[in-house]
Amino acid sequence: MIILFAPSEGKRAGGELPPLSKSSLLFPEHYSKRLEVMEHYQKVVRQGCNEALEALFGIKDTREFERYKISFHEAPTMKAVLRYDGVAYDYLDYSTLCCEAQRYIDTNVILFSNLFGPIRAGDAIPDYKLKQGALIEGLSCEKFYKEHFSDALDAIIENQEILDLRAGFYDKFYIPKNPVTTLKFLKEGKVVSHWAKAYRGVVLRTAAMYQIQTVAEFLVLPIEGLILSEIIQTKKKKEIIYTIV
Repeated sequence: MIILFAPSEGKRAGGELPPLSKSSLLFPEHYSKRLEVMEHYQKVVRQGCNEALEALFGIKDTREFERYKISFHEAPTMKAVLRYDGVAYDYLDYSTLCCEAQRYIDTNVILFSNLFGPIRAGDAIPDYKLKQGALIEGLSCEKFYKEHFSDALDAIIENQEILDLRAGFYDKFYIPKNPVTTLKFLKEGKVVSHWAKAYRGVVLRTAAMYQIQTVAEFLVLPIEGLILSEIIQTKKKKEIIYTIV
């Protein structure tokens, strides 16, 4: 089973792995396409005025800008699943998982970086900052990666089942050919947003701990704090609705 997951706005700084290279990321044969995006990004970072960097990074504190001005040819990297530092990743708590669960996440989870596109959770990436949906010299990353990487994603997924834990925005990067299973979280009958991020992290952690390989296995998975209340099946999607308790 392949699990699709979103990145986070927050990132951990630093890293102990070598700088980015062709072998760092999923689909090395398409690395030249990623380079097109990275070169546009680094050009703006090097040459952009504060106003341009505010739009690119989505932050106004100019003291933070220097952090992101290190060339990707020199910047250290770390696993993407450790680089991202948002709510979902806090609840995933990857570093406390056993080695087998970590390997499951490294290989079964595909993340959709706003800058680097589709990558495995275990791929090594440098520190960066890019506001969701921001254009880079007129380039829309989500449209670019959807155009150039969708076929490669279809090929690597083949006939595997897909658990799609991404936020809706990331459909702009990739819409699977295969039917997908998605989740919705309700609290007192209302759909939640912030807590949905937390429970996506909980769900991924639990799936990794149990080494889930199929949607059928997932459906009987006991997930702390959640009760399966309904399944809505259509031709292209199975939506699992959980009630938060």
